[in-house]
Amino acid sequence: MAKRDFYEVLGVNRDVADGDLKKAYRKLAMKYHPDKNPDNAKAEEQFKEVKEAYEVLSDPQKRAAYDQYGHAGVDPSAGMGAGGAGFGGFSDAFGDIFGDIFGGGRSGGRSNVYRGADLRYNLDISLEDAARGTEIKIRVPAMETCGTCSGKGAKPGTEPVTCGTCRGQGQVRMSQGFFSIAQTCPDCHGSGKVIKTPCGDCHGQGRIKRQKTLSVKIPAGVDESDRIRLSGEGEAGVNGGPAGDLYVVIQIKPHNVFSRDGNDLHCEMPISFGTAALGGEITIPTLDGSAKLKIPPETQTGRAFRLRGKGVKGVRSSAYGDLMCHVVVETPVNLTERQRELLAELEDISSEDMPHHNPKAKSWMDKVKEFFDG
Repeated sequence: MAKRDFYEVLGVNRDVADGDLKKAYRKLAMKYHPDKNPDNAKAEEQFKEVKEAYEVLSDPQKRAAYDQYGHAGVDPSAGMGAGGAGFGGFSDAFGDIFGDIFGGGRSGGRSNVYRGADLRYNLDISLEDAARGTEIKIRVPAMETCGTCSGKGAKPGTEPVTCGTCRGQGQVRMSQGFFSIAQTCPDCHGSGKVIKTPCGDCHGQGRIKRQKTLSVKIPAGVDESDRIRLSGEGEAGVNGGPAGDLYVVIQIKPHNVFSRDGNDLHCEMPISFGTAALGGEITIPTLDGSAKLKIPPETQTGRAFRLRGKGVKGVRSSAYGDLMCHVVVETPVNLTERQRELLAELEDISSEDMPHHNPKAKSWMDKVKEFFDG
């Protein structure tokens, strides 16, 4: 079967520039690559055809011979000048394609510059500080750029030298047949430089572990698990890369009086038996001081009273939450003889008309009787 014209294979004009030729090849090679088309014989043949066309047209000498003599000018069996000597043009371009497919790409002399790692710091603060906001100093262990060598890793007065293995490319190529695979240089680990005389402080790493003190501004209204990002305060980058970030994660300490639910606060308030029965006024705590709460007569344990605006103003809220006060009727203890007499008398009087004085108890007793009788 006669070969198609190489320019036709790549879909370009005969006067195509080198850059456009390479773009056309990369697009087609990625489209027909066997790894993207498993068990597709037709795609494999098209990939080979595209590869062969680019191999010829990317080489100035081969392209000139092809333009003058056609396929015969680059056919090894014809003995023409181009022959099959070397696949440098294909290998270089294929290296790009190989990287695009598998997420790598050629380094072209890259220095393996990496961003520093992000760090997390768990910060315990009080409920009051979370509600009002504050500023706290923290000490964080982190990898910082070595001040002695300015992050170069080399002893002051010396410089890293170009790696002799990869000649500063950071990668070495392994070729097998038509395939050329780039791998990180084993000697310089991708940096392209070798440190002959390491810095005595960082031992050639360019970074050193130190404790640093930072001031963290806690905005008013932060809640449990909220994060505050300190840009650039994480670990130092590698080979001059940017530093990572520090994430301060808020953890609110348990409070003796209040519990928080969003922007609302909750508390339990014990009241005496007499106050619950007769009503009265009690003083309750809030984050801003104290407040008065009226207890109506015949208040039952567990009843909740809402004090509007006495909660927390959230970071993303324009209004304050509420304070929910949950009443707990406390049974008196350590009674005097006189108190016992009075309570016994009250019990006798109440039992004479239980449905009227203790409706819940009467209702419960009826249900118990129904249960046993049923």
